[in-house]
Amino acid sequence: MGEYMRDMRRRVGKIPLMQCGASVIVENEHGEVLLEKRADNQNWAYIGGAVELYERVEDAAARELQEETGLIAEELTLLGVFSGEEMRYTYPNGDPVSNVDILFVCRKYHGTLRPEEAEVEELRFFAPDALPKPFFPANQPGMNAYLERRKIKTTG
Repeated sequence: MGEYMRDMRRRVGKIPLMQCGASVIVENEHGEVLLEKRADNQNWAYIGGAVELYERVEDAAARELQEETGLIAEELTLLGVFSGEEMRYTYPNGDPVSNVDILFVCRKYHGTLRPEEAEVEELRFFAPDALPKPFFPANQPGMNAYLERRKIKTTG
């Protein structure tokens, strides 16, 4: 959790907070997607985290990618913005949030995979038709949009 969200939590306690996230679906040269097994709930998820106060979302997405995986984005393409009731989530510590997730796709990157020990148990690439479970609920709308776009791209 970033400093801004930590400060807000201290001030408001357990009421729902709106949280702006910047996330990345990394796609390798084989068309597989990189997922992380989250340490907080053991769900599989794409890479992402909260945008800090006054941080550009593109910079937040690139920062989260590097912090959580060791990879450096060379190019990020906006996939979409996801919000609403389906983005409601309560963290294992009881903190409720209403997520607004700004999701990018990254196909050009470099670096060596290295999971961030505090947040990530495992990093692994998966075929889009063989994604693992359990899958992080707040990432499902973004992943569905990504898979639908791939389906359209590959058949059209």
